[in-house]
Amino acid sequence: MKLFCFLTLFFTLTLHAQFQINGIVNDSKNKPLPFATITTPDNNNTITDVDGKFILSSKVKITSFTVSYIGYQTKVITVSDNKKFYPISLKQRTDNLKEVIISNENPALAILRKVISNKNNNNPQKKLNSFEYKTYNKLIVTANPDSIKGRIDSSAAYKDLKKKRINVDSSDYKFKELISKQHLFQTEKLSQYQFGNKKLKETILGTKMAGFKQPVYEIIAFNLQSISIYDAKYELFETKYNNPISNDALKDYNYKLLDTVAIQGRNTFMVYFKNKKKRRASGLEGVLYIDQENYAIAKAVMRIKGVLDISGVHEFEYVPEEKIWFPGNTTFKIVKGKNDDDIKILGGTIQFDGDIEEGFEIREKSASDFTYLLSESNNFDIHYNTTTPINNPSLYIEIKDDASKKTEDFWNQYRKESLDLKGQKTYLLLDSLSVRNRIEKRLGIGRKIINGFYPIGPADLDLKKIISYNNYEGFRLGLGGITNERFSKYFRIEGYGAYGTKDGNFKYNLGFGVLLDKNTNTWLNGSYTDDVREIASTLFAVDKRVFKIYDPRPINISTFYHYISWKTNLQTKIIPKTEAVLEISRNQIEPKFDYLFNLNGKLYSSYVMTTTMLSIVWAPFSDFMQTPTGRNETEKRFPRFTFQYTQSLPNVLDNDFTFSKIDFKTEYEKKYLNGQKTSFLLQGGFATGDVPITHLYNTMPNNLNKETIIQRITFSGRNSFETMYFNEFFSNQYAFFQVKHGFNRIKIMKKVRPSLVLVTRMAWGHMQNPEQHIGPAYKTLDKGFFESGIELNKIYKGFGLGGFYRYGPNQLPKFEDNIAVKISYVIDLGL
Repeated sequence: MKLFCFLTLFFTLTLHAQFQINGIVNDSKNKPLPFATITTPDNNNTITDVDGKFILSSKVKITSFTVSYIGYQTKVITVSDNKKFYPISLKQRTDNLKEVIISNENPALAILRKVISNKNNNNPQKKLNSFEYKTYNKLIVTANPDSIKGRIDSSAAYKDLKKKRINVDSSDYKFKELISKQHLFQTEKLSQYQFGNKKLKETILGTKMAGFKQPVYEIIAFNLQSISIYDAKYELFETKYNNPISNDALKDYNYKLLDTVAIQGRNTFMVYFKNKKKRRASGLEGVLYIDQENYAIAKAVMRIKGVLDISGVHEFEYVPEEKIWFPGNTTFKIVKGKNDDDIKILGGTIQFDGDIEEGFEIREKSASDFTYLLSESNNFDIHYNTTTPINNPSLYIEIKDDASKKTEDFWNQYRKESLDLKGQKTYLLLDSLSVRNRIEKRLGIGRKIINGFYPIGPADLDLKKIISYNNYEGFRLGLGGITNERFSKYFRIEGYGAYGTKDGNFKYNLGFGVLLDKNTNTWLNGSYTDDVREIASTLFAVDKRVFKIYDPRPINISTFYHYISWKTNLQTKIIPKTEAVLEISRNQIEPKFDYLFNLNGKLYSSYVMTTTMLSIVWAPFSDFMQTPTGRNETEKRFPRFTFQYTQSLPNVLDNDFTFSKIDFKTEYEKKYLNGQKTSFLLQGGFATGDVPITHLYNTMPNNLNKETIIQRITFSGRNSFETMYFNEFFSNQYAFFQVKHGFNRIKIMKKVRPSLVLVTRMAWGHMQNPEQHIGPAYKTLDKGFFESGIELNKIYKGFGLGGFYRYGPNQLPKFEDNIAVKISYVIDLGL
């Protein structure tokens, strides 16, 4: 969702300094020297990148600069007025280097061991009980106009040796004209960070986003780089890498002592690190500046160079009274790397054209090659060991209600530099462009479409209700929706109507809701429903609504029950890191298949069930954001747990049965640095008392009762048994376990890049009192059910293919009956 919210922004970024030169540093053999130190007389320092390239910017004229690299002779370069690019060659020193030698081993390894052993003494979040500070952040998307040719190209088309027309390409010219006047995107943020009780919270006091009256909260919460350099996993652009100073870092990284430099009057070691796995093109590498006295990080440069060139720089201020290096400034930058295909990031906010076109012809550089994103943060007003209590410490981010309404006087207090003319024009032009092109409205529409709604005036049309198909209703045609903020922010009305072309019946729902508390998203709801539902299906009331253009599994379902339901519930996020639903309902049930329930000799063909239910999902490791519109989960982390308890209410509103149901689900995902992912799902249920088969468990079957494999080919489900036939097994207690492992996509052709997924599923179950269920023939899961398979997803245009095999005690006699072939379809929305 975060990435999708960038779709309607604009495109890319650089701060244009008054004086700027660039160059490359090589050795005598013309090999680049990464992370060589570049200094000017006024201490405006930088370092070369992994390719030996550098850009040196200054507000004052640069007359000379010094280039140094450990083991090489230092060189002083005089700057010429008309020269912008400087190729520099350093000669290797012949004298012995005065390096730190400890036990005759690589000196960098000895230094890193001391850094790791002293982490707790140097990490502010370990050494200090509490602290707080403010941060001003500015993010822009732009390009350097001096790098763009900006010419107008023309080509002629001929027919019979006569010129028929002239094609004019002025895109580069227009882009240069645009970028000379404004940035493509710009946003500012002022935050207060508070740390206490081992938790860090960000409170956003002000936010300003070009083109938006109300900021896009998902963009604000987007994590570009780690706040702490001492975290076990270092994060760049929402991808986590093993930190080069983590406890086990020495097995993953190579280190080299480059130089010794002074920072704020303290001597530091300059240590280069790089991931050992050479095949990992996108491995983390960079430079650590390590205090020679206490082995703390005084500065860090972290970089990923692959299809994108991403870098994060952390600068620290030394605090003598606390004897600690405290975070000062951070910089994050994205530029184009080396790639064959067109690359879109942030949902299309930044797009880079591929280096190689069709036919493998090297193309000329275009404007997209010079675009980049830059984010700079400056910390100030720092206080140590504070006593100020942190409000709502369970929240990771809290946005004040008036954060988007701050005046220019407010921003001028905190900007490190006054907003230049280019920055001012960016706000003016993008605000007017946003109004003219209705960008905020289009973004709002897009966000709702992702959730399955389309706004029409004061109501949102429910796209899931328009058409569907199953074996009982046939084509289900309907119309539904819910009122939106234009109708009311505190009251909502929802409902739908549907007609089945096969069963010939009309179904409908009507509901309402009242907002009790905005901050905790607490709603009191009530509804009436007359509809049908799949028998023995497990539904968690707190599960997020998932919108699919198609929902393949219900297509093959033929056993439903009809229900008429009155219910009222309370939805809330009042408990930190949870969402809960407390519900009371009365349901009149009529099975639409051959079934009778036997209760002490009395046969029921229909029945009334009055129940109360509590459903809660707990995400203890996720991050949550409090916005002016409510509380949202900004960073979904695992494991997460879902619990649901249902209890019938004897002698209440004509309830027929006494029973209890407990349902549980836990999910876990493990993402690897090489792009692979493993996911686990453990789910179970236990029903006790007098429970009809309509409300027991079918363990998610998804296979047709057809003769041949070809006849059974259908679309695959998400977490269903592809080799288990519909209505084959029923249980009143069960346990289900699934493990999936996805590999990186395999490039067969440019547009054929399938992703390989290995799947294993298993379940056990039991049926108590089977004599109560008269009608359907079924089996039990006492001996377990097992299947494994391979999925090749996204082979072409989102379509894929999978094969699954059933084995174990419930394996069928015919080999082919244990095989299921499934079609998959995955829509990539860039989320």
